[in-house]
Amino acid sequence: MTHPILHRRSLLAGLGGLTLAGCSSETASAGDPRFADSPFRRLTDAQWRARLPGLSYAVLREEATERPYSSPLNGESRTGTFLCRGCELPLFESRWKYDSRTGWPSFWDVISRNIGTKTDYAIGVPRTEYHCARCLGHQGHVFNDGPRPTGKRYCNNGVALIFRPA
Repeated sequence: MTHPILHRRSLLAGLGGLTLAGCSSETASAGDPRFADSPFRRLTDAQWRARLPGLSYAVLREEATERPYSSPLNGESRTGTFLCRGCELPLFESRWKYDSRTGWPSFWDVISRNIGTKTDYAIGVPRTEYHCARCLGHQGHVFNDGPRPTGKRYCNNGVALIFRPA
């Protein structure tokens, strides 16, 4: 059976199995003073493992990538808010979601104060990785090929989100 998530090195090697790898040696930005004392910043690896389902843990804490077209949130079209699965911080409004035909939930805008970014060189070229500003959980990558008005495509792992209907 093929594992339902891909890690960075398996993407590079063309393997279908599970491989552990991080985005880069650069650490997630922890400079936002609003979240400096967040209890989510003090959770141990064991506490994260107990708190999150396996696939969500792999994406949020180990920077894995779920397989395309595997998330039920890819087809979610109700009015509501998409929250970080690690700490429930609101990240996206449903009105910003669109079908990018990539197989992952995609958004043309984000609640910018609630994300941080870092540069990811895992595939040999720089990409912008974004994460939850409160718990530092990996969400996905942002690209400059999205629709107007921003031209951005926030390509998110569905297992890193919770959808809360309005």
